Amino acid sequence: MTSSSPRLVDVEDVRAGVDAILAEHSEALRAELAGIGGDSGALVDALRDMLWGGKRLRAALCYWSWRAHGGDPADEVGRRRALRVGAALELFQAAALFHDDVMDDSDTRRGRPAAHRVFASRHAEAAWSGPSVRFGESSAILLGDLALIASEREFALAVEGLPLGTRGAARGVFDTMRTEVTVGQYLDVLAQALPWGHDPADDERRAREVIRAKSARYSVEHPMVLGALLADAAADAVARTREVGLPLGEAFQLRDDLLGVFGDPASTGKPAGDDLREGKRTVLVARALAGSDAQDRARLEEQLGRRDLTDTDVAELRLLVERSGAVAQVEQLIGELSSPALARLASSDLAEPGRTMLLSLGHAVVDRTT
Repeated sequence: MTSSSPRLVDVEDVRAGVDAILAEHSEALRAELAGIGGDSGALVDALRDMLWGGKRLRAALCYWSWRAHGGDPADEVGRRRALRVGAALELFQAAALFHDDVMDDSDTRRGRPAAHRVFASRHAEAAWSGPSVRFGESSAILLGDLALIASEREFALAVEGLPLGTRGAARGVFDTMRTEVTVGQYLDVLAQALPWGHDPADDERRAREVIRAKSARYSVEHPMVLGALLADAAADAVARTREVGLPLGEAFQLRDDLLGVFGDPASTGKPAGDDLREGKRTVLVARALAGSDAQDRARLEEQLGRRDLTDTDVAELRLLVERSGAVAQVEQLIGELSSPALARLASSDLAEPGRTMLLSLGHAVVDRTT
């Protein structure tokens, strides 16, 4: 996100409110787990570390959609409900990241060692029995499951007391979101296993399918829809929110794909070119393969996905991607998706300051640098 984004999520103390709810949940969980086993505190510590690194983007989109659709911050019950759904979204994201890092075999997350690496190191340093890598991965998978349970608990508490119809609609969105992300993760894993580069159009189709299921809807569309539902918005207003949220979510992930190759590690918290080492099957890579000459294409196919790429190798691959025209094409696609959505949001009759804040968050989603 841009440098202005922390200020955006701090308006009306959204970040502080969500952080307080997450802290409450973490401490309650620590007490609960201590009663189950004395060695369980490491799980809560790891969950807390993951949560504290979040930008609160999804929580902010939910809250400001609630405000834009008529939510009143003077309504303490309604405000707490919107913040609590935001906390549930943050917990769900944490679950997805724990699992994603294991599947991608990632070394870092948000500038720190990924959880499975932390637990593997702890195992090795203590000279415990069995393979350290397996212990680390098992611990991270269980952490993801624990975060999923926490997310469900927070969401259930948030929607308690809502009218049955509103509660059911919100529950339906939340359940659909979790199903989509899980299936999107599988489609991503499948895309990594399938042949790549023979049909660039099909490669891009699969990459965009993964974007919509795994990231776009749960990053932008569903948080905005949940906020609208919490404010009891009319059906046409909810539909409009979906129509704005999905293209912004796609643009969000396309920007993420660019940052995964060209981002500054000091801002992204990941090593330079990490997506190249992981060989991620993105729209950017599909366009690069499609737009390269035979020599550059062969080099890209040979090098993508090699974990031992040096910084010099990464710099070379970046040059090949740029030379293909793919970067400019993805930037254009981001604009084609986001500009009409932002224009529609700008001209909407949503309540202020919610409309302006959603518009600012939408720009931050598209223009971010982290």
